[in-house]
Order: sequence, then structure tokens, then C-alpha cells
Amino acid sequence: MTKTIKFFLFLAITFSFEAQARTETLKDCSHLESDHPQKAKKYLMCLDSNIELLERNRQTWITKLIMDTEELEKNTGNTQLMPIIQRGILNQSRYMDDACKWRYLKELPNSTRAAKVFKRCKISFLQLHIKELQTNF
Repeated sequence: MTKTIKFFLFLAITFSFEAQARTETLKDCSHLESDHPQKAKKYLMCLDSNIELLERNRQTWITKLIMDTEELEKNTGNTQLMPIIQRGILNQSRYMDDACKWRYLKELPNSTRAAKVFKRCKISFLQLHIKELQTNF
């Protein structure tokens, strides 16, 4: 493949990532919130759908970062970036899980309230990480 074709392919992928990220919006789940276990189930399912959407969006930005880094490695020969980026992504995921787990455990034995806290925490962390991944420092 010629450099020109690779460049245009790279641009097309980049624009599709950004377009996908802009078109996906979170559902407003606030009207479903309830302490009643049966009603809370719908609220938790709504939060789950938002988490899935954010996870996909996050993975899109991670993929873009990895592709950009691979291209940079190829052009500059700098192979130090990829291991650090991969370690950072893994550490971010572990931190997010642990930070939300302790909040979950703090709310037990009320499992409904604990699940709400966990899911809202995860949404918050995913939004922050996506914003960080989108930032070009």
C-alpha cells in the first residue's frame, strides 16, 4: 500500500471514530430511580445500557490511541510509548473497578443501593477516562 492510501485510510478511520463518539448519547435514567426493588431493576438496566455505551466509546478511543501510537512508532522508531500506554490503560481499568467496588461494599447490606452506587461510579469514571483519551496533550 502506498503512503497516500495509508494516510487516507488513517484519516477515514479517525473521522469515523470521532463521528461515532459524537452520535452516541446516554439515556436519562433519573426518572426510573426508585428504592423499590422491582422498580429499581429498570433503573439499573438503564444504567447498564449507559455503561455498555460508554465502554464501547472508551474502547473506540483506546483503539484510536493505539493506532496513532503504532503509526508514530513506525515513523519515529520510538518503541517506548506502547508499553506505557498499555500499562496506563490497564491501571486505569483496575483503579476504576477498585474505586467503584469499595463504594459498592460500603453500601451493603442494601444490595439495591449498592448496585446503584457502583453503576453511577462506573459511569462517572468512564466519562472521565473518555474525556482524557480524547484530549490531545
